[in-house]
Amino acid sequence: MNKFHDVLVATDSATLHLTVDGQTYHLRWEECSPRLANATAAQRAHFEVSPAGYGIHWPE
Repeated sequence: MNKFHDVLVATDSATLHLTVDGQTYHLRWEECSPRLANATAAQRAHFEVSPAGYGIHWPE
């Protein structure tokens, strides 16, 4: 099993767009968390990939 994946992250005011190995997922911020739904665009843009590479974390 390949542990490396091509990932593209894009956002807009209402949605997080993730493309993983060519498959695109669209998640409304409300579906991710109330905290992200209420965050500013700058706060949402400041994210980190987890050290193990399996998730995204917003530190603010």
